[in-house]
Amino acid sequence: MEHKPSLVGGACIIAGVCVGAGMLGLPSAGAGAWTLWSMFAVTLTMVVMTVSGWMLLESYKGYPLRVSFDTVTRDLLGKRVNALNNLSVYFVGGILLYAYITSSGLIIQEMLGLESHWGSVLFTLFFSVVVWHSTRAVDRISVLLVILMGLSFAFGISGMSMNVRLDLLLDRIGSETHYVPYALGMLPVALTSFGYHHSVSSMRAYYGEERRASRAILGGTAIALTFYLIWLASVFGNLPRSEFGPVIEQGGNVDALLKALGSVIESKAVASALNAFSMAAILSSFIGVGLGVFDYLADLFQFDNSRGGRAKSWAVTFLPPLLLSLLFPFGFLVAIGYAGAVATLWTCIIPPLLAWKVRRMGNKEGFRAPGGLPMIVLVIAFGVLTAAFHLLNMVDLLPVYKG
Repeated sequence: MEHKPSLVGGACIIAGVCVGAGMLGLPSAGAGAWTLWSMFAVTLTMVVMTVSGWMLLESYKGYPLRVSFDTVTRDLLGKRVNALNNLSVYFVGGILLYAYITSSGLIIQEMLGLESHWGSVLFTLFFSVVVWHSTRAVDRISVLLVILMGLSFAFGISGMSMNVRLDLLLDRIGSETHYVPYALGMLPVALTSFGYHHSVSSMRAYYGEERRASRAILGGTAIALTFYLIWLASVFGNLPRSEFGPVIEQGGNVDALLKALGSVIESKAVASALNAFSMAAILSSFIGVGLGVFDYLADLFQFDNSRGGRAKSWAVTFLPPLLLSLLFPFGFLVAIGYAGAVATLWTCIIPPLLAWKVRRMGNKEGFRAPGGLPMIVLVIAFGVLTAAFHLLNMVDLLPVYKG
């Protein structure tokens, strides 16, 4: 009897792709919207991103199991749309590397008492070597980091959850009661926390069919959502809304958030666990995203797999975001927002267009994402509006919470 892969295993893979450094930006991004509206924004994003992943899955019908996002987009929507899609994937990867280098550099700088910028340089040089060495090295390090993330998150959150204050969680001590407008600006950051779409083809190949893959995707996004809601409740229940001012002033950088939390958390062990979780989350995201960008650029520039070829791939992958980090050291939240705005193209616009094209071609057999044409329109509208909210935030046409 043939063994079928576990749905739990697939769900954990998707959750692992989603849960990373992006979640560290959620409290700062949601400080204006606060608890209930932040949770609503994250939950709405999870629903839309799950459906868009299903639409991408639907578009793979009729193709070989190992088909890629790139191949299907080029085949169904043409070379120009595919080139734009690939460019957006690279942009998001590069901007996320910048965000991770910046935050890690500031944390290392604080821990070791280094002079300005040296933390970012040391972090990049030391950990990017793992990506340069081999995919196998990334695999081994990633397993260790996931274990560390799980243990430190469980310990840190359990310590914080025991001290959650209801008056802080519901902002009963605050003077400002306008939350809804701030939730709009949170959507781009929430969107980056559900960016698993490049793994949809892997899920289909893993299960050998679309229906079980779709269940694994739903399970994975649900696990990620649970993590995010617990994280938001724990932070907002311990840190007053007014205390987010200094964090937001520093671009939402993780070290600023950890300092603010450290000032209200009495247990040093819990504070240390949160620091360990943050570093593990950033590092696992850094090497994961770094590997994806590294392979993408190696293919684009036709660099071979020799030591010299991999050195060239390393240079074009890591030196530009490092340079940006040295020039703009307080841009974590801004970078995550940019990534979310651009990621709407390949998470909320391309997948529904692919599903629409497949349906117009008359392929009605097998898996089909729910909702018909209205759902396709709604997913695209969500993506367009999320990108628009980010642009409006940039030009101060949306209210920005400053503490």
